[in-house]
Amino acid sequence: MQVETNTTKTAEHYSSKELNHLGLVSGMYDELGLGEVIDQLIPQDDEKRVLSIGQAVKAMVLNGLGFTNRALYLTPHFFKDKPVSHLIGEGIEAEHLNDDVLGRALDAIYPFNPEKLYSHLSLVTVKHLDLLCQFGHLDSSSFHVEGQYNSQDEVEEGVIKITRGYSRDHRPNLNQVVLQLICEQQAGIPLMMESLSGNNNDKNSFKETINKHIEQMHNDFHLEFIVADSALYVSETLKNLNEILWISRVPGTLKLSQNVIEMVAPYLMQNPQETSSFSLEVNYADVKQRWLVVYSPEAYHRTVKTVNKRCLKQTATEHKAFSRLCKQDFACEADALKALDAFEKKQKMTAVTEIEIQNLPRYKGKGRPTQNQSPDFYVYQIKGHIYSQIQNRTRRIEQKSCFILATNQLDWKSFSHQQLISVYKNQQKVERGFRFLKDPMFMANTLFLKSPKRIRALMMIMTLCLLIYAALQYRIRTELKIHNQTGQDISNPTARWVFQFFSGIHVLIINQTRTIILNLNQHHLLLLKLLGNQYEQLYCGNG
Repeated sequence: MQVETNTTKTAEHYSSKELNHLGLVSGMYDELGLGEVIDQLIPQDDEKRVLSIGQAVKAMVLNGLGFTNRALYLTPHFFKDKPVSHLIGEGIEAEHLNDDVLGRALDAIYPFNPEKLYSHLSLVTVKHLDLLCQFGHLDSSSFHVEGQYNSQDEVEEGVIKITRGYSRDHRPNLNQVVLQLICEQQAGIPLMMESLSGNNNDKNSFKETINKHIEQMHNDFHLEFIVADSALYVSETLKNLNEILWISRVPGTLKLSQNVIEMVAPYLMQNPQETSSFSLEVNYADVKQRWLVVYSPEAYHRTVKTVNKRCLKQTATEHKAFSRLCKQDFACEADALKALDAFEKKQKMTAVTEIEIQNLPRYKGKGRPTQNQSPDFYVYQIKGHIYSQIQNRTRRIEQKSCFILATNQLDWKSFSHQQLISVYKNQQKVERGFRFLKDPMFMANTLFLKSPKRIRALMMIMTLCLLIYAALQYRIRTELKIHNQTGQDISNPTARWVFQFFSGIHVLIINQTRTIILNLNQHHLLLLKLLGNQYEQLYCGNG
């Protein structure tokens, strides 16, 4: 009986909470001073609040970067076994982070303008990290939205319309909202974000976004170039991009693009060791620009397999169609020639040769006709041979193995062809950002909030999660490169790898007053030391 009493007392005096990598996230949020910026910009009634809007946003960011398969707004459940006061602020408990409190925080963000608020936070971030925002990579993606919203209603200005549109995830049956980002290329941090209606068209929105924010791009972030995929390369858009340099991929559907590749590709493919690109000046949409035709050996090897498979299938289909045509009876030679002409217009991989129109006798009666019996009438049939046109296969391979980059920066000496290719390849930074946001562990691919206004604010929180993740990854890699002289350890880990490396770290709470951090090893301590005192206090400040 005495043993049971001691065990009960021990349980009352000791408890543990999961810290894991959340201290790193909290440390970066505080290092950048984002909470203070939010609290300064957004009016709030301090007397009625247990925690500020900046702290509520921090809680949602910690939840979003928790990687625990919980939706971003199910914060009370997420923090039930976390050291809340240690991460967010003294006196804050998990029950304070309920749906009403977080919902009101989203409601407070909306009138200020979520996109405007995010720009303030990103500007603080790039200045703190001393990033050179020479290039801004523009792209967009869609996110599913569950439930009934305003797809059939007229919406007030500033409210996004949640409706069906082109789905990047091949889910056209679901309503969606579109997120558009402009990311810098050093760390992949989104500089600007914008929530758009689900039926948004990139060709229109890219132009509108650039025109609306061109002054901010220049004055705040000092952007020199805007980089985007072929959705930017629209005649009307290019005519309006006079105040900024741009880089875009020329659409493969453009006839001029196809003709240029057809002329240049054979040389590039025959001399891949000597050159992999060819430049020329073009005037398109009344805009002087430099085109760079780039041959990709990797794309060539992928294309050969795909084209061969499709050509064989297409050839077999056309061969069967020609066999059926040859068995068809026509009333006159003119009808046969008309049918042959229609068939040849549909041919993609084959051609017909040795064509002959035969007239064949037909008899109405049953059985075999007698030796001298005259035919009752004649029918006409097409005869000939079908062969594959190898030049069509070659042309397809050339078109898929090369692509064209365009820019209005004409001075190749100050901005070389290789720099042009390298910058465009960094478009993957913003694409990786969208893959991060769509990760099932992030639980943001499908949104569940009931209010379109709150969804717009939540899109800002999601983007802020990406900012914290990218900033933390950049800081870690930068510090490791500076201090790791041996080259033996990992010098460029992803933030997710570091998050996994910090799993299993707990906070032991004794008598609800004293805390001890458990399971830290020398590698954890070394990284925390590199990041700075703020991070060491979160993990090593035993009380």
